[in-house]
Amino acid sequence: MARIGIFLRGIFGVATLTSLPVAARAPDAVPLPPFVQAYQPQGVDERGMWMEADEEERLLRDSRFVITDSELQHYVRGIFCRTVGEERCRNVRVYVLRVPQFNATMYPNGMMTVYSGLLMRVRSEAELGAVLGHEFGHFELRHSLNGFKAYRTGGDIITWASILASGNTAIPTAVTGAFYAYKREQEKEADMQGARYLGLSPYPSSAAADVWDRQMAEQDATELGRKRKATRKYKAGYSASHPTDLTRATYLRDEAEKIGDGGDPAVAPYRQGIAKWLPMFLDDQIKLNDFGGTEFILQSLAGNDWTPYLLYARAELYRQRGNPRDLVSAAQFYQEAAAKGYSDPEIHRGLGLALMRSQQVEAGQAALRKYLSLAPDAKDASMISTLLAD
Repeated sequence: MARIGIFLRGIFGVATLTSLPVAARAPDAVPLPPFVQAYQPQGVDERGMWMEADEEERLLRDSRFVITDSELQHYVRGIFCRTVGEERCRNVRVYVLRVPQFNATMYPNGMMTVYSGLLMRVRSEAELGAVLGHEFGHFELRHSLNGFKAYRTGGDIITWASILASGNTAIPTAVTGAFYAYKREQEKEADMQGARYLGLSPYPSSAAADVWDRQMAEQDATELGRKRKATRKYKAGYSASHPTDLTRATYLRDEAEKIGDGGDPAVAPYRQGIAKWLPMFLDDQIKLNDFGGTEFILQSLAGNDWTPYLLYARAELYRQRGNPRDLVSAAQFYQEAAAKGYSDPEIHRGLGLALMRSQQVEAGQAALRKYLSLAPDAKDASMISTLLAD
């Protein structure tokens, strides 16, 4: 088993994988390696991966999930380019997808997808740059290809080990564990590469740790909202493909201190930059039936300034959960939003439904009548009318 262990470490790179140098001095003292724009896939494996990615991109271009608003695409791409530099971002195609999860993905052919749930959750251009830089780090380090080769090699070893080991499961288990450890090492490499991009950008590298701190807090809120104990893992499990959020926040915070850069995280510009699309993003989030996590997101967005729309969104969240006390709170939030100037007819619909479910029928019907007067052609006008019948 000792020889097999050494053999596996050599194959999977658990002990021998060489990381790119990490900035330990001033950012300008450790430049990034030269980037080759005209890179072409090498070998059968990589060419095959590029062909598959090209086909996925062809299908994605016509997908209903793609947000085609050029203003949003230009804004997101601008943040990405400021993070990794114009040379690196030049040939990357960025697609913003209407998917309410925290995610972004970089494909081996130069396609990047950015989920609307990510745009809703980060609080600055620097934080978005941290995530996009991490994904580009996977691309520049060719992790997709290396991971595929490791997976295939591991499968071959398991097959032969099953034949030669006469039923001994220790060898396949060791290979599987080495593969997942390799994946976690790739994630850390991409994290560190992303921190280096930030360190050389106008944004502070400390933003990368801030992202994971907030993700932990949101997950805690989700668990508490579902009446489960909130826990933060200190160590990744055997089959975990990523380091824990706590681990990532810790080593990224340490790395930012080593880099020692400054810069403006661009909080206010980011808030202004996504303001047009935030209502759509929040509407999708509310539909996920994650009360605790969504309440955390709303409070994080509001801080000490509950805008009319955020109050309306909070009212919708409480009304849709629908506990008796939730309906009372929802009616209050609707009324506060209206008092602050929220004028969309939907506010009267929500208020009316919340009041009627709280047995305040007369006041609820009055709010629904106002809704129909302001939106007589609403899709649910006939349904709402039935609630007004004597």
